[in-house]
Amino acid sequence: MKTITMDVLKDAANRLLFDMDEKEYETLYEEFMILEKQMEKIGKIEGLEHYSPMTFPFDCSTSYLREDVATKPLPREEALKNAGNVQDDEIKLPKVVL
Repeated sequence: MKTITMDVLKDAANRLLFDMDEKEYETLYEEFMILEKQMEKIGKIEGLEHYSPMTFPFDCSTSYLREDVATKPLPREEALKNAGNVQDDEIKLPKVVL
């Protein structure tokens, strides 16, 4: 793992195109030091390698989703009947990218 230093934090901030004052960097550095100590403690737990990483703490079921069954599509006229602005059998939308 890469060692976290003040230079590493400043380089990361620069790459993300933002900057902080010295006090904010010091606070961030202190928080990383706390995080590193916590990670060291977790790494010392015996038998930890026998468990898989947990990405989400709760079991979730998705049984409420319907089966994806192909059906006959709507006729073009019916699909476009509620569209506000239609051009060449397509829905015309306002430009969103400058």
